Amino acid sequence: MDTPAGCDRHTSGTRQRAAILGSVTVPGSPEQVAGARSFIARTLAGVPGVDCDAATLLTSELVTNAIQHTDSGAPGGTVTIVVIGVPGGVLVEVVDDGSAGTPTVKGDLFAAEGHGLFLVQALAAQWGYLRDPAGTTVWFHLTTADVPAETGEPGLASDYLAPAAPTAARTPSQMAATSSSPAT
Repeated sequence: MDTPAGCDRHTSGTRQRAAILGSVTVPGSPEQVAGARSFIARTLAGVPGVDCDAATLLTSELVTNAIQHTDSGAPGGTVTIVVIGVPGGVLVEVVDDGSAGTPTVKGDLFAAEGHGLFLVQALAAQWGYLRDPAGTTVWFHLTTADVPAETGEPGLASDYLAPAAPTAARTPSQMAATSSSPAT
């Protein structure tokens, strides 16, 4: 018997599965960031233990980055947001139309802007990015309140979401050293 997403609990001998809770594709314009925040809030409203405020903030930052720094902000560009319920939390992916550069955490905390990925790094249990010719997917994982955050190496420890590639980096130096495709 299926149970609603977000209601699964560990039972002995039962393997929990990941489930897509929702996805949306929006035009790549700044006016769409508010809609992205609303989408996350609605999607996570029924998921117990997930910090909806953190998910909303981080998604807003990633959508803003996609619009400002990638081809998603060009005429006809789009940004796709996918929310996946995973055992012990949620995974949020923000997919853009690609760019020449790679996502980079800014090291200057006193800069007037550029703190989006710093916030993701600080608030998410794990985060990373994957690049391919079609674009870049930046993702973050938030654990539920009853599951401790992962520590140590970046990437997801769950057997449902194994660390994908060495692009699951958390620091600027790791990102520069492990980028899956060179910036052109």
